[in-house]
Amino acid sequence: MTSDTAAADRTGTDFEIFIVTAPGLESVLCAEVKAKGFRDATAIKGGVTIRGGWPEVWRANLELRGATRVLARVASFRAFHLAQLDKRARRVPWAEFLRPDVPVRVEASCKGSRIYHAGATAQRIERAITEELGAPISAEAEVSIKARIDDDLCTISVDTSGESLHKRGHKEEIHKAPLRETLAALFLHHCGYDGTEPVVDPMCGSGTFVIEAAEIAAGLHPGRSRRFAFEQLASFDDAAWQAMRSAGGNAQTPTFRFYGSDRDGGAIAMSRANAERAGVAALTDFQKHAVSDLMPPPEGPPGLVIVNPPYGARIGEKKPLFALYGALGQTLLSRFSGWRVGLVTNEASLAQTTGLPFQPSGPSVSHGGLRVTLHSTAALP
Repeated sequence: MTSDTAAADRTGTDFEIFIVTAPGLESVLCAEVKAKGFRDATAIKGGVTIRGGWPEVWRANLELRGATRVLARVASFRAFHLAQLDKRARRVPWAEFLRPDVPVRVEASCKGSRIYHAGATAQRIERAITEELGAPISAEAEVSIKARIDDDLCTISVDTSGESLHKRGHKEEIHKAPLRETLAALFLHHCGYDGTEPVVDPMCGSGTFVIEAAEIAAGLHPGRSRRFAFEQLASFDDAAWQAMRSAGGNAQTPTFRFYGSDRDGGAIAMSRANAERAGVAALTDFQKHAVSDLMPPPEGPPGLVIVNPPYGARIGEKKPLFALYGALGQTLLSRFSGWRVGLVTNEASLAQTTGLPFQPSGPSVSHGGLRVTLHSTAALP
């Protein structure tokens, strides 16, 4: 479509889908997307693009563990001023994906364009939706339209996820500084975890790493227990969706278990409750003890120890943490020969204190307002 074409792209069986993830983890998500068989997966800033139709949108929400949300890019057109934006927004085939009886909210952003006022952009698009389709506008609407004008190109997307995809619907109880499930899944993937080995987390908090690892090994879809915004769209086919959900994943029962420990008894209680809600209680084992008491599992091959210890900038003072990290490293080096290690922290000096033979630093991402980095090893000697 040329830059001065007034008509918007029409939605059909094949359009661009943008899968959002934490900046810095795009390549890790892209590997997951490709492994799941999605078409034309390309890592770009902030996520991964694929091609497909509405069934691919539903499946991405259901199956992808590293995705934050899934945006269906339903229209794009050039707009050099607000009057042109108003005119071309009215030509978007809103009725193909929005319902007139379902409230909508519009969010807009502008960058490097002659239209620079995000609020005015959102207002024009809201007016086009209400006057052309009749759908009500509400700031609390579950269905969200995202309009981005970049270099005078307006891209219209539907947020098909609703709540962030890290909200699996299982972790109702959380410990201090909880790691999001999406980040945990991507860190596991980056450490080479594919569900065929045991996982140990010696500072398990709410149990996120252990539960994610158990779900992957059991072949459970991350979105199996929640609802999505796309269920409120005109393009939604409930029968096809229910068939997709009921097909499940490659359900299987691992021959090994997944272990979490923490010195905080409250964290252990939370982890057990969260694992029960996730349906993996039988695959997990959570025990209260200190890092110095950590031992390898009594059965099963060597696997992955992955841990998100306290950070000085978030929980307590940094100085006492050097002793904690040192004890962790000493325990792993003396007892976990053949195991790989993944450690997430915001301070390289804390990671170095473990004495573990870390490879070059992995992804650095934002977590709770801090920049954290994944440090990983090959199999320990």
